Amino acid sequence: MMQTATFTLTFTTPAFLGDANQNARWRTPPIKHELRHWWRVAYAADHGFRVNVSEMRREEGLLFGHAWLENDAFVQDGRKTKTAARQSQVRIRLDHWNEGMLRQWPQDTTVTHPSVRMPIGSTLYLGYGPLTFNRNSSKTALKANAAIQEQEQATLAIAYPEATASLLEQALWLMDRFGTLGGRARNGWGSYHLLPSPSRRGNGGEDLPLRDWRECLKLDWPHAIGKDETGPLIWQTEPHEDWKSLMRTLAIVKIGLRTQFRYTTGRGAQQPEDRHWLSYPVTNHDVKNWNALRLPNQLRFKVRQTENRKLVGVIYHMPHLPTRAFNPDSAAIERVWRCVHQFLDELSKAPNVRDFRRDLCPRADRAALQKQAQQLESVCLQRIVE
Repeated sequence: MMQTATFTLTFTTPAFLGDANQNARWRTPPIKHELRHWWRVAYAADHGFRVNVSEMRREEGLLFGHAWLENDAFVQDGRKTKTAARQSQVRIRLDHWNEGMLRQWPQDTTVTHPSVRMPIGSTLYLGYGPLTFNRNSSKTALKANAAIQEQEQATLAIAYPEATASLLEQALWLMDRFGTLGGRARNGWGSYHLLPSPSRRGNGGEDLPLRDWRECLKLDWPHAIGKDETGPLIWQTEPHEDWKSLMRTLAIVKIGLRTQFRYTTGRGAQQPEDRHWLSYPVTNHDVKNWNALRLPNQLRFKVRQTENRKLVGVIYHMPHLPTRAFNPDSAAIERVWRCVHQFLDELSKAPNVRDFRRDLCPRADRAALQKQAQQLESVCLQRIVE
């Protein structure tokens, strides 16, 4: 038996979602990838985070399709036959695959970066790659032909086996609350919401897939949203009138949490420094033995629309250990993320009681934070419980 669900998917920020020719276009594969990601998170929570990865991948392959399972089989005419591939049991359809309509980037606001001599575009900082700087016009511009603009929407239809409904519906709810699509999605681009809102199903008595963030570091894949003694590692900005002003706020936050760590070396560092564990590669600060490795930032941004149509930025941490190729230093990684959590909590205080000169992090570059003080005082976060 199959169940079906139909939603209106609406973007709240521009999406850098492209086809094979690098033209912005609505497509179903990124949506399926997003559904699979949050299905794994729901699966992990449903199993109390005691996950046999091989078993999980098998269930995922049987549900979403595969071309790699060696022990898969089907029954035909009463006979069991092995198969090396299987179609997805989840069907996803968009009512159109139109090109994106945003062809000219709006005028950019600027932010101050302690390591850069001149002000930089706030959207350029969060969208570098899809966005570029036009030196002739001194403006931020789209690198590709177009982007999907905010408020563009399409009808999304999903069909799935009834027996899998619990985890898939939880995944859809998580997509709506935390999901983003396309390039630079971890920085909040491609934020969207689904209407009607997917049903909310709990896991083990909790609505959110929460796990102590230090326990999360025992696995090398994103499987939960972290929590600490205070609660979920989720912060929210104040409401903004539009995505441009909100993305400027998120850029200020990201610059602040990154530049609190100072480098002591330049190119070809023999050992990774604290800031390298946030994300990698880093311009002008490579690590000798990491070569072409890539470490995505575990801190993610999402832009949500409020009931009165204003926008808030959500910042959440999905902790996990980097893969073995990085030869991860667990003590250093834990120290770095504790500093990041403390920094975001500091932004949750009233501006007149903040003190970034305090030892938030033993290795913090407090001079850089002082240089940013005026920008940071315009930011007010709050810890939230979903």
